[in-house]
Order: sequence, then C-alpha cells, then structure tokens
Amino acid sequence: MTSFSVNFSATSLPNSNRFSKLHATPPQTVAVPSYGAAEIAAERLEPRVEQRDGYWVLKEKFRQGINPAEKAKIEKEPMKLFTENGIEDLAKISLEEIEKSKLTKEDIDIRLKWLGLFHRRKHHYGRFMMRLKLPNGVTTSAQTRYLASVIRKYGKDGCGDVTTRQNWQIRGVVLPDVPEILKGLDEVGLTSLQSGMDNVRNPVGNPLAGIDPHEIVDTRPYTNLLSQYVTANFRGNVDVTNLPRKWNVCVIGSHDLYEHPHINDLAYMPATKDGRFGFNLLVGGFFSPKRCSEAIPLDAWVPADDVVPVCKAILEAYRDLGTRGNRQKTRMMWLIDELGVEGFRAEVVKRMPQQKLDRESAEDLVQKQWERREYLGVHPQKQEGYSFVGLHIPVGRVQADDMDELARLADAYGSGELRLTVEQNIIIPNIENSKIDALLNEPLLKNRFSPDPPILMRNLVACTGNQFCGQAIIETKSRSMKITEEVQRLVSVTQPVRMHWTGCPNTCGQVQVADIGFMGCLTRKEGKTVEGADVFLGGRIGSDSHLGEIYKKSVPCEDLVPIIVDLLVNNFGAVPREREETEE
Repeated sequence: MTSFSVNFSATSLPNSNRFSKLHATPPQTVAVPSYGAAEIAAERLEPRVEQRDGYWVLKEKFRQGINPAEKAKIEKEPMKLFTENGIEDLAKISLEEIEKSKLTKEDIDIRLKWLGLFHRRKHHYGRFMMRLKLPNGVTTSAQTRYLASVIRKYGKDGCGDVTTRQNWQIRGVVLPDVPEILKGLDEVGLTSLQSGMDNVRNPVGNPLAGIDPHEIVDTRPYTNLLSQYVTANFRGNVDVTNLPRKWNVCVIGSHDLYEHPHINDLAYMPATKDGRFGFNLLVGGFFSPKRCSEAIPLDAWVPADDVVPVCKAILEAYRDLGTRGNRQKTRMMWLIDELGVEGFRAEVVKRMPQQKLDRESAEDLVQKQWERREYLGVHPQKQEGYSFVGLHIPVGRVQADDMDELARLADAYGSGELRLTVEQNIIIPNIENSKIDALLNEPLLKNRFSPDPPILMRNLVACTGNQFCGQAIIETKSRSMKITEEVQRLVSVTQPVRMHWTGCPNTCGQVQVADIGFMGCLTRKEGKTVEGADVFLGGRIGSDSHLGEIYKKSVPCEDLVPIIVDLLVNNFGAVPREREETEE
C-alpha cells in the first residue's frame, strides 16, 4: 500500500525543525457504496473547473450566470499577484492611476484579498487591513514585535485586532509598503497568503494545546499541517485558491470545544477506532446574511495520518462541484444539500488517495456533559510548576505599544509565546509559578488587559464595525464597551453571559453563537434613520451547541440598554442593583 506524503515547514511547534514531513496512510477499509448519489445526474458531477497554465479556472461551459467575483478571477488569476510578483508592480502605481483601470481597480478591491489585503475603500480609503495566517492562534514575541513595528509607522491609522478565528489583523497598511511587509512576515515565519476571499481561512485549534491538563489531543501539529498544506509552505497552493467561496476548518483538542466545531465547514472531532486515534468529521457549518447552518456528520472517520488527505479531498470536491452563481448560495453546505450527505461523501471518497473512507466511529472522545472551563486568569498547566495566564483584550483591539509590551511579558515571564483565542483574548503560557505574582502586578495587566475582568466584559466579542469596515452598518467596538458598562451599573450578574456584536449580516462577530447577540442594521426613530441592531437570543457553544434566534428586530442602539437588562434579569438570573442594595 502506498502512502500520501507532503513536505511542509513546521512552525510554532516546540522542538521542531523548520521542515517536517507528514505521512498519511489511508485506512484499510472496503470502499463504501455511495447511497443516494444515483439520484444525481451524471453531468452534474462533471468538474466545473480545469487546469490551465498551472492554475484552476472555471470551464467556459459553466460561466453562464456567474457572480462578479468569479468574473474577476477569470479576467485575471489573483494568485499571480503573489506567485508571479505582480504585487511588486502594483505597489509602484499611484491610487489615482490604479482607479483609472477596471483591471487594476479590481486588483486592489478584490484580488489582493488572496494575499490577505483588504482595501478599506469606504471608511479608510487608501488603507488596507492585512489578515495573517496564524494556525491554532500560536504566535511568538518576535512575530508580535514585527507586527507592532508595522502598525506603529501608520500612527492613528495603525492598530491590530485579535479576530474570532484566533488570528491577527493589522490595519493602516498602504500599498507601497506591502512588498516589504510581505518579506518581513516571511522572515519571522508568518504569512498573509490565502487568508481572504475564496480561500481556506485560519485553522482553529485548542488555545491550550500542549499545556492543558485535560486535553484530548495537542491540536498544534494538525493545524500547522493544514495551514502548511493550504499555503504550500508560504509559496501558494493554487490547487485550493479557486474555491466557490471561503472555507473554515478547525481541529478539536478538548472537551470544551473552544474551537466552535458546529460553525466550521470542516471540523475534526477526536475519536478512536479499532485502537487507532483519529477524527470523526463534521461538515458544512457556516454563517451568511441569508442562511446560517450548523455542521453535520459526514459519517466518516480518518486516522490521524489522514488529516491532510481528507481535507484535500473535501476541498477538491467543493472546488470541482460547487456552484458559482449567487454568492449567497455558494458555501459548501449548499453543495451538500444538493448532492445529499451520501452523494457528497461519495465525491470525497473518489478523491481520497485510495478512494476509501471509514464510516464514523462510535468511540467519540469528547465528553458530552463537560462544563466548559474558563481560561482567563491563572491556571495550572500539565507541566508541573508552570501555569498559563489568560488576559482579557477588550473586544480584541490592540495598539503597537500594547503588542510590544505583550511580547516583553511573554519573554520575561513565559517562553516567548502568545496564544490567541476565538473570543479575541490572549493567553501567555509556560510561566513558572514563582513568577506569577510579579506578572499579575505588571502595569499592562493592572490597567489594560486584566486577567480578571468584570463578568459581562470577559465574554464580550465585537467585529471591526464601521470605523474601518465598509460592510459594517454600525459602529461596534466602542459602542459594545460603552453599553456593557452601562448595563453593569444597572444589574448584578453572577454567571457568565456571552454577548457578541456584529456590524452587518455577514456576522463576523458570530452573534448566532452568543447568549445575546446584536447584528447591526439601520432603523427609524422619531422619523429619523438611526443605527440599530437585531437582537439574537439563545446561542449555545459546547456539547449542547445550537444557534440563537431573533428575539427583537431593528432596535435603535440608544434603546438597547433596558432590553439587555430585561434579558439578563429574565433569562440569566441577574438582579437589578437597586433591588440588590435594598435586600442588603
């Protein structure tokens, strides 16, 4: 039997060489018949893309009714901006000249997203947000300092954000600086490649990987291998750069499900089978303005060696067969709906190295009744004598000085490493217990990034909002902080409540997984158009995860405080402070 092998560089792993090799031997199983797939017409299973000059392009026969993004990809291959150094030439052109040509205008507004660069045309004209690849949210002090040096030169326009995919985004970047920034990223072991548009997004894993006393598996090797496969070791993997839409992946490492598997296109769920460790697969979870769907079982299990091959097979099935019309109906779940789970599974099997795929294992390793643990504050590691400290980063926003100071603390007290979380917070791992008190007395922890924030602040999440993002309808970050502070003055809460804010229906702030969510909209009050929010209620994360639903639509933002107070009192056991004071 042959084995699948790919060369990758191992990054952010302790005691690893720059290059490592993954060997994935397909399981010895009998090929599974594709039940239900016979109902799909044979012509529907013809791949819609083909290779031309080394890139995958949409076949001419399938170009009727395609969306504008697909037309832009056909007109010019986005990856050439990287693989053929097109960014070098583009960066030398003034914005005025770029705007004169449809082709170069689409370069900065569409194609540069393949390099992780997002032009903030509407609210930050001439400035770019740069999104990185940071598998498992693991970063180093050197990387953090480099990012700080980039944003510092942009003054008030420069800042950084921790994202809901355990990732860094930096803001204020100008086009002439991009080639040099890309070189600097590579020198510190980072890349922004393939982090936007129709690409695989940052692989998410357990933020406590390798240090968690209760972890099931260290997710870092798997998230690193997935990221290395997707970007072909920072060189660009053109096999997976022409997907119908974006695609999210996570690897579950603990019972806490910190990674939110139910909202990912592919989630690896730890499970054993016949004495071998591996993963059951969930597929199809996603959010969009028109539809939100939870991931469903693919009825498939892979041994640990097959993490990359099955990811490759699923991506190729999606790339080959996904529709390219209405952008609201091009995420992978729409293809699964069309083919049926068995039909889609059959297409994945066809693309596996040996065209075989085990059925799901009943030996799921995730405990269903596990109570999700808090990671903010001080917690013992599995390594005796060491602890990690989780820091609250208010709605994920950091400045250059903050990043430099975080890097200093990671070096002075830990191992020079930082961990980002999907709740927009940061963990410093590997701290000797004898150094904990000194760390807790550092000014940054006292004044900015507390390990013990107020209970309503600790789980507050907010997207970029319209300060920078042209898609956002309302301002989110400062407003979410201000409203939460007002609510805290009115009620006493004894249990954690997760409140998420998102500026528009694209729901980057993931309001559907929040206890209480706020989705930006415009509404009317006293005859005037004002910023408002649709209020969501009842999202759950963890083993009983499900998506929240609309509670109240089009509430003016200035009227949200009393509604939040009522929700906290009626649904989360909060007590009005007036009553609390009376009872005392």
